[in-house]
Amino acid sequence: MSEGVPMTSRRCFLRTASALLLAAVASPAFPSKTWAALPVALEIRTSMAPPEWALLERELLSANAVACEAFYARYFDARGFLLAVERWGANDGPDDAIENLNDWPTLHALGASDRLLELSKQAYEGNVRQYTLARTKDVPFAREGMYYKEFPVMTDWQHLSEGLSVFNLLGLSDPGDPRYRDRVKRFSGFYMNEDPGAPNYDPKHKIIRSMITGSRGPMPRKATPLDWAGDPFEVGDFFMEHGERTYEETLHHYDEYTDVIGDGPLNLQVTSLVLNAYMLDHEPKYRAWLLGYVDAWVERARANGGVLPSNIGLDGKIGGATDGKWWGGVYGWGFSPVVPQTGKREDRNRVSRAVVGFMNAYLLTGDDQYLDVWRKQADVINAQRKVIDGKVSTPRMYGEGGWYGYAPGDYRINGLEIWYLSMKASDRARAAEHPWLTYLDGKDPGFPAKVLRADLERVRARAQAQRDDRSTPDTRLADAALDINPASVQALIHLMQGGIHIARPPWSPTSPAQGGALLYARLRYFDPERRRAGVPDDVAALVEALSDDGVVVTLVNANQVEARTVTVQGGAYGEHQVLSVATDGGAPVAIDASAFTVRLAAGAGARLVLKMKRHVNAPTLNFPWDRKL
Repeated sequence: MSEGVPMTSRRCFLRTASALLLAAVASPAFPSKTWAALPVALEIRTSMAPPEWALLERELLSANAVACEAFYARYFDARGFLLAVERWGANDGPDDAIENLNDWPTLHALGASDRLLELSKQAYEGNVRQYTLARTKDVPFAREGMYYKEFPVMTDWQHLSEGLSVFNLLGLSDPGDPRYRDRVKRFSGFYMNEDPGAPNYDPKHKIIRSMITGSRGPMPRKATPLDWAGDPFEVGDFFMEHGERTYEETLHHYDEYTDVIGDGPLNLQVTSLVLNAYMLDHEPKYRAWLLGYVDAWVERARANGGVLPSNIGLDGKIGGATDGKWWGGVYGWGFSPVVPQTGKREDRNRVSRAVVGFMNAYLLTGDDQYLDVWRKQADVINAQRKVIDGKVSTPRMYGEGGWYGYAPGDYRINGLEIWYLSMKASDRARAAEHPWLTYLDGKDPGFPAKVLRADLERVRARAQAQRDDRSTPDTRLADAALDINPASVQALIHLMQGGIHIARPPWSPTSPAQGGALLYARLRYFDPERRRAGVPDDVAALVEALSDDGVVVTLVNANQVEARTVTVQGGAYGEHQVLSVATDGGAPVAIDASAFTVRLAAGAGARLVLKMKRHVNAPTLNFPWDRKL
C-alpha cells in the first residue's frame, strides 16, 4: 500500500486472511464444534484450487446418488418390494432381489446422499418381508416362506453371501440401528448353535454340517435339481443369465449339484456376518468362533498338501462325504458339470471365494498364517506349470486324473488381496498386473481422472439402459436389472480410501466376485458436523501411496467460501493406529489414535503423510466419537 494511504478495516481483513491461507499450521486452533473427545489435530489453510480428480470425485458421488434414486423408483415400490416375479432358485432367487442395491451402502459410507442409506434400508426391509411372504409349491423347505426368522431358510453360501451384500455393509453408516444389531447377532447365532431350530455347526469337528444351510438348519441329504432350480415356470421371454431356453434346461443345469453334505470352503463366507457381530460390542464369543472355524481350515489345508480341500465329511475327515475325494463337492476343485444347452462340461470351482474368511481372520489378528495358506496353495498350483500352445499355463481344477482346467499364465487369483493385506514385496510379485498398483508406483499420474471418468460413464450408460428398458414387473425375474444397477464405487474406494473392492474388476475377468464381503480400506472418513459416515460435502480425498507403515493422502475442500471438518480413520473399522500426521514437508503431529480430525479452510488442501501401525486395534463399527481412541 502506498505511503499515506490509510488501510481500511476491510483491506486489513483481506490481508490477514491471505496470510493465514498461505500457511499450513499443525495445531488445534479451530475448536471442534461437535464434541470434545476429538479435537482438531490439524488445520489446513494452504489454498489449493480443486484438482480435476477432486471435482470428478464429487461429481461421481452426486451422479451415483441421482442415478440410484431413479433406479429405485423404477424397480422397487414404496414398501421396498422388488417389482419382479418372485421365485426361489439359485438362478433368480431372493438373493438376486436385494443384490439390485449392491454397493449402495458403500456409496453412503463414502459420503454420498443420506437418501441412499434410507433406500438401502427400505429395500432390505422390503426384501425380508417380500420373501417371507413368498412361498414355493414344490421345493419342500420353502413352502412356508422363502425366509424364516428374516433369513433364507436353506441355501448355499455362494448365494447366502450374495444376499447379504447390502446387509453386511449397513453397519458402516448406522451401527446403532437396533434392527441391524439384533439381526446380525441373531443371524450369526444360526451358525453358533444358539438357535435350536438351526443346528448348522458341529463344534466337535468345527464344521458347518452342509453346503446348504439357513434359518431352518442344514440340509442333511443329497440335494436335488429341484432344490436348486426352484418351482417349474414358463421361461418364455424372461432374461436367463445362464442362457436356458426352458425350465427343463434350468432344472438339468443342476443335475450334478448333489454333493452338499458336509463342510466346504464357501461356508467360510459366514465369517463376514460373524465379524460384523463382533465389531458391535467386542463380545469374545464371536471372535473365538470365527478364529476357531478358520483355524480348522488352516489345518485342513496343511493336512492336504497345502491346498484347501473342498469337502469335509460329517466325521470331520477330508473328503469324508465324497468317497474320500478331497476335491469333491459342489463348487469344489473337481466340479465341472454338464451345461444342458451345449452338452459340454464347464469348470465351476468356487474355492477361491473362501479367501474372505482368511481375510477376516487377518483383519482380526494381523496374523500372517491366514495369508500363508493362500501363498502355499498358489505355489502348489504353479508347480504344475506346463506349456500349452506355446504359452506357460497353470491349472484351476483337480479331478480323478489330477490337475486340469489349464489357463495361460501363473495362478494369481486372490494375489491382489493377499498383497493388500500384507504389504510385502514378495506378495506384490504374486499379484496380477493392475492399473491401480501402477498408479501407486507413481507411473500413471493420470490414472485418477481416467478411472473416475470411466465410472461416470458407467453411471451414465446404466442410467440410459434403465431408460431403454421396456420390461414390466411381470416379465422380469429378480436378476433382470442387476447389470444396470448404476452404483459405481470401485474408483472411489481405490482413490479415496486406498481400499480394494472385493468384486470382479473389468480388467481382471478371472477374479472372483465376492458377495457379502466387508470393506477393506486403509482409510475411512466421517463428517463430525453432521455426525455421519463419509466425507463432508465438498471434501475430496486422494490416496497416492501405500506402505506397510504409512499412507500418503491429499485432502482438499472444494468449497471456496466455507470451511469443512473431516475425521480420518485408520482402516475401514479402526483397525490401524495412526501414529502421526504431517503436511508434506511439515513437522509431524503426534496422534497415537485410530482416528484424528482435520479442519480444512475454505478452498484449502494439502498432501498429508500418515505414519501408522496396522492391524493393532480390535476392529469396530462404532464411529470415532463413540469410542475410546
